[in-house]
Amino acid sequence: MEQTLSTLRADNPGPFTGLGTNTYVVGQGAKTIVDPGPDMPAHLAAILGEVGSDRVEAILVTHAHSDHSALAPRLARLTGAPILAFGDARAGMTAQMQALEAEGMGGGEGRDAGFAPDVVVQDGQILTLGSVRIEVIHTPGHMSNHICLALGDTLLSGDHVMAWSTSLVSPPDGDMGAYMASLHKLAARTWRRFLPGHGEAVEDPAARLEALIAHRVGREASVLAALAQGPATASALTKTIYSDLAPTLHGAAMRNVLAHLIDLQSRGKVARTGTGPLSAAAFQLA
Repeated sequence: MEQTLSTLRADNPGPFTGLGTNTYVVGQGAKTIVDPGPDMPAHLAAILGEVGSDRVEAILVTHAHSDHSALAPRLARLTGAPILAFGDARAGMTAQMQALEAEGMGGGEGRDAGFAPDVVVQDGQILTLGSVRIEVIHTPGHMSNHICLALGDTLLSGDHVMAWSTSLVSPPDGDMGAYMASLHKLAARTWRRFLPGHGEAVEDPAARLEALIAHRVGREASVLAALAQGPATASALTKTIYSDLAPTLHGAAMRNVLAHLIDLQSRGKVARTGTGPLSAAAFQLA
C-alpha cells in the first residue's frame, strides 16, 4: 500500500505535535487526503503540489483537533472534494462526558469547535475512493470522534497510537475507558504497520499496543497506590506520580490523571469527596 501513499509533514512542531502533523495522500490517479492538518499556507501548497493535476476524491479527518482538521474547509473549497469524518467535535461523546461538559468542565485542548464534515462515516464502514479501499475504525479515547483508517494491514492511526509519545486523554473530549477499549479493539487484529498523525511509523504495532496498554494499567495502579495514602486531588496526584516531568507538561499530565480518576470512579474503585469543580475535587479509594 506504500506505493500509493505519500506523507507530508506540516511545519507545526511542539510538545504535543512532535515534529509536526502528518498528512497522508493516498491513491493513484484520484487522490484521498487524510488529515490535511493546520491551516498553514505552506502546507496547503505542499498538499496541492503533491496532488498535482489529479482529482481529489475525498478529505478524511481522523478527529476534530485543529492540528488535523483546520485546513480541511479551505482544501475542500479548492478541490471540490467532500470532507469525511465520524462527525463534529462532540460526535461519539458518552453521556458521562456530556454531563461533565454540561457541569462546566473544560479541557477540550485543540478542539476544532466549528468542524463539520460533509459526510459522516460509521465504524466498520468500507470506503471505496478511486483505487483505494479504506476501512473506518472508530477509536474514541483521545477524542470522542477519533477514527483510524485501515488500508489492508496498514493502519493510519491518527493520534490514537504513536511511536514517539503516548496520547493525551483530556476529559471531556478524552475518555480513558474508551481509550483503553479502543487499544484492545486494535490489538485484537493483526497489523503490519501503523502510520500515525505525528512522528515516525510504528513498525511493530502489536508490541506498541501492548506497551501502551501496560503503560496505562501502570498509571492506574500508581493512582490507586497514591490514594491508598489518603484523599488527593488530580493536581496533587500528578505531582506525586509525574515527579520527574517538566513543569511545562504538568497541565497535560494532570488531564491524564483526571481521566484515570473519572474512569476509576465509573468503575466504583474511587469516590469523589466534597463538591465543586471535578478538576479541583479530592478523590479517595471507594
